[in-house]
Order: sequence, then structure tokens, then C-alpha cells
Amino acid sequence: MTSPPRLVIAAPSSGAGKTTVATGLMAAFAGRGLAVSPHKVGPDYIDPGYHALATGRPGRNLDAYMCGTGLIAPLFAHGSRGCDLAVVEGVMGLYDGAADQGELASTAQVAKLLKAPVVLVVDASSQSRSVAALVHGFASWDPGVRIGGVILNKVATDRHEHLLREALGESGVPVLGVLRRAPAVATPSRHLGLVPVAERQAQAVEAVAAQAEQVRAGCDMDALLALARSAPPLPAQPWSPELEPVAGRPVVAVAGGAAFTFSYAEHAELLTAAGAQVVPFDPLRDEELPDGTRGLVIGGGFPEMYGSELSANARLRKAVAELAASGAPVAAECAGLLYLARSLDGQPMCGVLDADARMSQRLTLGYRDAVAVSDSPLAAAGTRMRGHEFHRTVLEPGAGPSPAWGLRQPGTRVEGFVQGGVHASYVHTHWAAVPQAARRFTEFCAR
Repeated sequence: MTSPPRLVIAAPSSGAGKTTVATGLMAAFAGRGLAVSPHKVGPDYIDPGYHALATGRPGRNLDAYMCGTGLIAPLFAHGSRGCDLAVVEGVMGLYDGAADQGELASTAQVAKLLKAPVVLVVDASSQSRSVAALVHGFASWDPGVRIGGVILNKVATDRHEHLLREALGESGVPVLGVLRRAPAVATPSRHLGLVPVAERQAQAVEAVAAQAEQVRAGCDMDALLALARSAPPLPAQPWSPELEPVAGRPVVAVAGGAAFTFSYAEHAELLTAAGAQVVPFDPLRDEELPDGTRGLVIGGGFPEMYGSELSANARLRKAVAELAASGAPVAAECAGLLYLARSLDGQPMCGVLDADARMSQRLTLGYRDAVAVSDSPLAAAGTRMRGHEFHRTVLEPGAGPSPAWGLRQPGTRVEGFVQGGVHASYVHTHWAAVPQAARRFTEFCAR
């Protein structure tokens, strides 16, 4: 049994201010001296970066589609072990989840799996008494979801606040905070959402500090903490990255820096448990791979924003190409796929794959049910994994002679590349659901 005090921060829809409120709460409670465990529902990589900045702990994802409902509570218990409080930021609207899958992967489902009270963040601009009907509807829709309070965001004036509080007075859902419009707390966005922390650094620190101050000034922090402490014990054993380690401790280089910011904390933990020496490197700055590199992991990010810099680092591009040509294991997802291509928007990349990438106006977004088509260091043919695509780029061709995955939705298609030791694909996966992938990859590195 695990009993960390916990809150889920949700909203009726995207754009209501969940990230601002959740990050502000994390930072404000951390400022009180509490050890705060940050979590994010769904496959988002960017928000957890702000959560980590606010708390000093890794931001962790809780994705019921990719990891399965049975892993949500164990992954939560793993991340929150030893903490005084856990704050979970939701995804989209409270009841929105995987398309055509009912409540699967919704914030509501995760809240129920965690037995956690929900705080509903409502964009109160352009409404007054109607807010009561909105909150009533969300609070009564699913009896298994406990909405313990409301934080009203983007409130215009004292008069506006009075009208909102009066309307909600009869709803039975307490108002736990009122936040005015505040430009200082805003975080800039672009084609795939917020700009990651790694690209903003000092500005991100200032924004998180402003969010914490806004939350402290506008929210009843004691009432929120009391609500978190009302959560019942959670019958879950913490997830553990326990794998039989391979011999030799092979060096696995993991791409990072501003161009490659998308990763799940559990991946490095699993590689380490499997016996690898995980060594980060920055393709924007480092001209060589780490000494003794036997395998390479290149996750997602924004190479399209740094195409010229990545292209200019010709020594590293050559080193990556030589490593891949040697047959060493290389696992590349999305941004990593683009980096291994021949070119990105006309600029030379590593040239490992006979494919060219370019920016597109079309957003590709959604969960994927994938089956490994070809044997690779990541998965044997026939292995099923669930993943997620999220990009505004196009790769031509989209699959090699030996594709990485067969995808069942939308439509049926093959995708990605397996050649030698390379497994490259647009599909992001969460290895906590398939820890044998980390063990298999490390074993190939040790050969």
C-alpha cells in the first residue's frame, strides 16, 4: 500500500490553464519545503520538463494506452516514493482519452486508478453564472471521479469573481483558487505545443517562478493540501526497473540537449538496470560520441528548429553514420529518425537512411497499435507495442525495405526502417510497458 497525498489537476478542455496551475502548484509547494512528485497524464514530453524545473525531480508520464491500466498505479508509486505530495497534470479535457476507446487514457480514468481527488481548472473568461452548470456537469458525469474543488482562471475583475463565487456557492464544489490574467506566467508555444525548457532556460525559470507566485497569491494552499491528504491508501507496489543485467556494462549513448528533449525517465532507468552505462551527449555541441559507445538512443525533439546547427556538426554526423554502418544497435524515434535521414529541409543529416525529411503543414497525431515487422535490436518480429505519433514533418519514403512497424490505425500501413542494427521510426514507445526491449537492446550492445 502507498499513501502519498495527491491531486489531479484537470480542466473541461485544453487551453484552460492546466499546465500553468499544475506547474505553479508544484513550485509553490516545493517552495514550502515539501518533496513534490510531478506527473503528467498522456504521452506529453514538454510539460514534464517544466514540472521537473518546478520540483527538482524527474517529470513522469502516466499513459494508460501505452503502458496499460495495470501499470498506472505502480508507475505513480515508483515516481512518488518518499515524497510529501504528488501533483498530476491531466491531458486535454477531463473525460477526453484515446479516440474510439471510451475513457481509456483519459485524465478521469487515471484519477480513478489513483483514487485521487480532482481539481478542475476552469477558464472563467466570458462567463459568470454558467460556470455553475459547467462544473455541475463535470462533477456529476462520472460518480467514480471525485471533483474536490475548482480553480477559476482568467478572472477579469473583483466583480467578475463575486459573480462566479456566488454562482458556484450552490454547486457543492468549493472554490479553491481564483487567478487573474497574468502575462508573466505565459509560456510561448509553436507547432507542437509549448517551447521546451531546454530551449528557454533562464526564461523558463522566470516563468515557473511567476506561476508559483500567482498560485500562492490566488489559491488556498492549505485547503489544496488538505484535499490531497484526503486521498485514501493506494493498493499498489511501486514499479521497479528490475532486469537481469548483461555482462560488460556496454556504453549506451543517449542524445539530449535542446534538439532532443523528448524522453521518458524510465528508459534510462531500464537501460541502467539491464547493465548499460548510460552516457548523455548533445548533438548540437559534442563533436564525438562518448568514449566506448556500443549503442545509441536518439529520442524525439525538435531537430527542425536546429537543422543548420545539426548539419554543421559534420564530425558527429560522420561518427553516427560510422557507428550505424558497423552494425551497432541504434534506436531512433521521431526526431532521431529525422537525424538519421539523408537530409532535413534540404540540409545534410547523418545519411544513415536513404530518405529525406521536410516540414509539413499537416499535423500527424495519435496513438498507434504497432507490430514489429522486422527483427531488430529493439524487438523481435511479431512483438506488439503501443505507441504515439506527434509530428509536423514528412519523411520520403516513409518505410524502408525492412520496415520497423506495421500499424493498424489510422488504416493499415508499414512505417519506419530496420537495417543492420538500426531501428528508426516516427512512433514513440514507452519501454516500461515492454522492459524486455531495454534488455534486448542492451544485450545487442554487449555482443
